[in-house]
Amino acid sequence: MSAETTTMSRPSTALLTDHYELTMLQAALRSGAAHRTSVFELFARRLPEGRRYGVVAGTGRFLDALADFRFGDAELEDLRQREVVDEATLSWLADYRFTGDIWGYAEGETYFPGSPVLVVESTFAEGVILETLALSIFNHDTAIAGAASRMTGAAGDRPCIEMGSRRTHEMSAVAAARAAYIAGFTTTSNLEAGRRYGVPTAGTAAHSFTLLHDDEREAFQAQVDSLGVGTTLLVDTYDVTTAVEIAVEVAGPQLGGVRLDSGDLLVQAREVREQLDRLGATGTRIVVTSDLDEFAIAALQAGPVDAYGVGTQLVTGSGAPTASMVYKLVARADDAGAMVGVAKASKDKLSVAGRKYALRRIGDNGIAQEEVIGIGEHPVPDSSDRELLVPLVERGRVVGATSLDAARDRHARSRAELPRRALQLSRGEPVIPTTYVDDQP
Repeated sequence: MSAETTTMSRPSTALLTDHYELTMLQAALRSGAAHRTSVFELFARRLPEGRRYGVVAGTGRFLDALADFRFGDAELEDLRQREVVDEATLSWLADYRFTGDIWGYAEGETYFPGSPVLVVESTFAEGVILETLALSIFNHDTAIAGAASRMTGAAGDRPCIEMGSRRTHEMSAVAAARAAYIAGFTTTSNLEAGRRYGVPTAGTAAHSFTLLHDDEREAFQAQVDSLGVGTTLLVDTYDVTTAVEIAVEVAGPQLGGVRLDSGDLLVQAREVREQLDRLGATGTRIVVTSDLDEFAIAALQAGPVDAYGVGTQLVTGSGAPTASMVYKLVARADDAGAMVGVAKASKDKLSVAGRKYALRRIGDNGIAQEEVIGIGEHPVPDSSDRELLVPLVERGRVVGATSLDAARDRHARSRAELPRRALQLSRGEPVIPTTYVDDQP
């Protein structure tokens, strides 16, 4: 269990697996190739269209899932009843424990096309059945973190609130809140994300609360009586101008905030700011919501907005719901035990053979210049180069679990290290190139 999770019983993750992983395992066990030393890598051939960098997220969730990747009696009986694999394979699965090594980019790190985000060194059998587990976690969480980073980059020092739970699968919502926090969101509305991962939670009231009462004054008074004058009141159920006046009358000039959820948010924010200031509520914050994305946030920076609540566009990756990562065999032992690079050559799905090592080349000004990927051998570093791969699992034991706050801090540092054009929202190429260094003559 990673340091970021609370103690709780968790089900096996072993069947979060594609059928073909087990049929490959069965065939490899029968041929004798299952025990060959192998290297699998998880990487993206390209970033989502127009994006300039990606953000690694999901590492902690993957390490937790790996610890629970066990074929117990229930899982084995299910596979037996459905005749997914033969008895010899079931016997092997009954004793499955990952005993290899895993390296990876630390959670929160930025990445680029070809970056070896995860490197799995094990037997073929131990590594191949982790493919779907790894991809389902990293593809989702990394996509959400990439979108979230663009949003927090556009927001600058104004906080972003994650509130997309109602727009996605219930468990995806928890993972999305976690990934968004890594990429700079300050709070989430999702209580399970707070319990499971310690993400700070926040929330006040929806339109239904106002509609429940006979009028806005009664609703606002009930909320202030319960939550105090520091609460945020939703002021667009009926007429915004009237609601703001009532809100300040009820809570006084110490009212914590007002929320706008419809209409032309930029125009309304300016009008509401002027009204609040006239009423003496100069410290009352304006929070805007309503299907925001990074482009809307950037546009709203011109207005007196204090915080952004983001839902649908965040939990769907703002147009990129997956990071398009793949998990490929890149090296394996030959009959003599020597490691040889392997790669597929399919059109548009090329991969680079050989185990990878990664450095971030940093200029004298402290700004990243390129991603340097060594093939089969560690590239020779310059004095300012930064190592990217860190040990996550050694001989089956998790050694790289870190806190969510550490991942959040890492992301802030990694993004700040990129050239300034990384934060531009216009379509562009990756902000630094990926350079391969081959040790082969």
